[in-house]
Amino acid sequence: MVRALVIIMVWLAAGSASAQSRFDGWASAIVAADWRTSTGEPIQAFDNARRDLTAGFLASGFSRADMVDVSLRPDARPVTTAEDAVRRIAETTSRAQRGCFLYITSHGLPEQIVFGPDVILTPTLLATLVRNWCGERPTVLVLSACFSGSFTDALSGPNRLIMTAARRDRASFGCSEDAVYPYFDGCVIERLPTATDFIALGNAVRSCVKDREEAEGLSPASEPQVFIGANMQLLAPTLRFNRPSS
Repeated sequence: MVRALVIIMVWLAAGSASAQSRFDGWASAIVAADWRTSTGEPIQAFDNARRDLTAGFLASGFSRADMVDVSLRPDARPVTTAEDAVRRIAETTSRAQRGCFLYITSHGLPEQIVFGPDVILTPTLLATLVRNWCGERPTVLVLSACFSGSFTDALSGPNRLIMTAARRDRASFGCSEDAVYPYFDGCVIERLPTATDFIALGNAVRSCVKDREEAEGLSPASEPQVFIGANMQLLAPTLRFNRPSS
């Protein structure tokens, strides 16, 4: 009887441990910050990406209670303004303080990312926001936009891991009216279920984007970038995504 009780207690403890996530206590935000083609026609690609990225990262161990998931398109219901999004992210990061994860999908120009109808993020502005939200916590930033590599210098730090959809002087692809997702976001969605951690995900996404652009003869290549700060080189491999078999 005692032996059986011990076995049950060990089994319950193992089950509890396996249910825990390495991202417990992390704040996260996934923002579809534009809703148009480069010519101003409405598209769904950014919102499709937001929806399926949210599902993918929730399945990988992020908490719904500590996640902000918003579209900044002005015809969404309810409407979320840039100011609303900033406030909600600030509230979430003040509550969940073990780490920060921010993913923005949008249009970009060198040193600019569209953030709703009336706001343009610059490297300096985004760096200030991230510093206020995340401080010295472990932080993962994903910027899916043309020329998003131009933000890396301002955002980099020892506690940061940064993925961008393109290098500083290159456009990214997949923002047309018939696109399901921007190509970079599509590769994140495709490779996330089999990636072990953010470093593995970054490498897999770079390969995926390269293969798709070469298959479609797109040039010049976007060349997604990955920056890994010194502290994150050691920490990121331990931040393993949840998987059904784990």
